[in-house]
Amino acid sequence: MPLDAKMPSLLSHSNHWLALVIGNSRLHWAWFIDATLQYAWDTSYLSPAIVQQLLASGLNFAASAEMGLPWIKAMPDLPAFPIGNLWLASVVPAQTELWQSSYPTQVITLEQIPLRHTYATLGIDRALAVWGAIVTWGSPVLVMDAGTAFTFTGADANHNLVGGAILPGMGLQFQALGQATAALPLLDSQTLQKFPNRWATNTSEAIASGIIHTLLAGIQSFVEDWWHQFPNSPVVLTGGDSRGVMDALKTQKPSMAARIMRDPDLIFWGVRSLRNLATQNDSQLRF
Repeated sequence: MPLDAKMPSLLSHSNHWLALVIGNSRLHWAWFIDATLQYAWDTSYLSPAIVQQLLASGLNFAASAEMGLPWIKAMPDLPAFPIGNLWLASVVPAQTELWQSSYPTQVITLEQIPLRHTYATLGIDRALAVWGAIVTWGSPVLVMDAGTAFTFTGADANHNLVGGAILPGMGLQFQALGQATAALPLLDSQTLQKFPNRWATNTSEAIASGIIHTLLAGIQSFVEDWWHQFPNSPVVLTGGDSRGVMDALKTQKPSMAARIMRDPDLIFWGVRSLRNLATQNDSQLRF
């Protein structure tokens, strides 16, 4: 709904803004004051009723907690006042409509990202993460995103998309084996207590071994090939499973891990850069 006189505090917080990236399985949020990230968090998808409730409050998370979103109370660092500046990027069109149908939302599209030689079906999340890596770490750069899908995406020094690859993320791999077979246990990437032995002696450890060791071998192959083409390029790891992947790399491939940066907020640096570009040159980059 349009913001009106019922939200008088909004003007006093005009330098506050929210980034929302709608991924394949979760919502990724970040609260900024100007260019400074204050707090980042993830939630599951929200029902249309809850979305409307949040939007009606002006994205006032504290008020929404009192109105029936108890999970917000577990995150005391969230802004406790209306924020009317929402920048949204989404890989799920149906979810996009929920957030922009009745709220002044700045929707980011692939065409607005200054990454050259992209293709129409390139995910906006991959493009934003690569652009975030370029503006933060420099280029050429390779981004590995350990999310629902595990993706490799690279760009050269002229900000041209070199290309990449997509495979099921750790969670999807565990889920596929647990749900599509009759006798295999259902595990997930969060339940791993220790790095799995390569030659496992029980089924659960064999699943963990197959997934983790094969993923690490794939990472090694892609990263070594990238460094062969771009020897001094940074490689940046991001995504929800990035901590676990980095820990596994440190255990199995410490010399490679020492050259890889982990940046869980990479995609938000991409959103921030586009917002800055729009603010500085509104006539050329309109949202």
